[in-house]
Amino acid sequence: MAHEIIALISQYGLLLVFLSVLAEQLGLPVPSLAVLVVGGALAATGELWLPGIVLMAVVACLIGDLVWYWAGRHFGARVLRTLCRISLSPDSCVHQSELRFARWGGQILLVAKFTPGLSLVAPPLVGALGLRVRIFLLFDGLGSLLWAAVMIGLGYVFAAQIDLLLDDLAAAGTAALELLAGLLALFILYKGWRRWRLRIALRMVRITVEQLRHELTSDRAPLVVDVRSSVSRRLDPQIVSGALLADAEHIEQALSGIPLDRELVIYCNCPNEATSARAAKTLIAHGYPDVRPLQGGLAEWVKAGYATQQLPVIGEDTGRGFDSAAQPRTDKVMQVRQSEMQDPPGLDAENDEP
Repeated sequence: MAHEIIALISQYGLLLVFLSVLAEQLGLPVPSLAVLVVGGALAATGELWLPGIVLMAVVACLIGDLVWYWAGRHFGARVLRTLCRISLSPDSCVHQSELRFARWGGQILLVAKFTPGLSLVAPPLVGALGLRVRIFLLFDGLGSLLWAAVMIGLGYVFAAQIDLLLDDLAAAGTAALELLAGLLALFILYKGWRRWRLRIALRMVRITVEQLRHELTSDRAPLVVDVRSSVSRRLDPQIVSGALLADAEHIEQALSGIPLDRELVIYCNCPNEATSARAAKTLIAHGYPDVRPLQGGLAEWVKAGYATQQLPVIGEDTGRGFDSAAQPRTDKVMQVRQSEMQDPPGLDAENDEP
């Protein structure tokens, strides 16, 4: 089996490298990493042209990433939500990627391919946020070159050891394939178990968008808190009318002046309301007894057609390569007054449905 793999790579060489890397960058479960490492080992023996392998890998990365970049540019946050639904770790996919982006900006593309999950999410994320094409190509090209060079270089340096490993796998026959399949199954089960544990840990009573809309019209309306990241708010500058903006990591500080008996509703844009549920548990631990995450988050509220306000659109510093014209925009931009955020007025009559 191992010799067949080597023969296949030797025969089709650069084309196989290109197709495998392109398929993986588009999101298909193709082990392009193994192809690059074996290709590097073959380059060490002179069976493949080393610069050609690197070139094909980088070109394939750029093509695949450009597809996701343009998808993010045209479809915005919807692409990210779709990617995270099919992720093995959907509860942290969007939020963790946004936090990394908030720290590194477009330079995240330089290391994205070395981080599981981020490699697929980073191109549509920077596209949705308006990173200019030439800056994207620069950062993504450098990141792809670095990733390809490291993986191919490993194969080149450890060519003798890789050849022995492949020989051992070939000698083991079907037992080796069964072992690899078993390890893959265990990995998937582990991810599923972690996902189940997270959902159990964050299990609590949610409030539906219909219930929240009704309660906002009552005499004692709850305080609605938006705990999305700053990047997420740039992707979608809508908020529930009167919502308080807070950092999920330090939410107890943001609500330090709010009475403990105040009813709170927390929302985010994560699958399973993971971020808002964590924030709610933090507030409960700090003495707020009546805290509920909003089921479905902001997306469900907007889908129902209920009242929203628009945050001021603040583009990224154009010196960092972002095109402010590409940022999400609306016809009416409304400054959220601090008094409104601390004392939610309920539904906006102008936007409310009859």
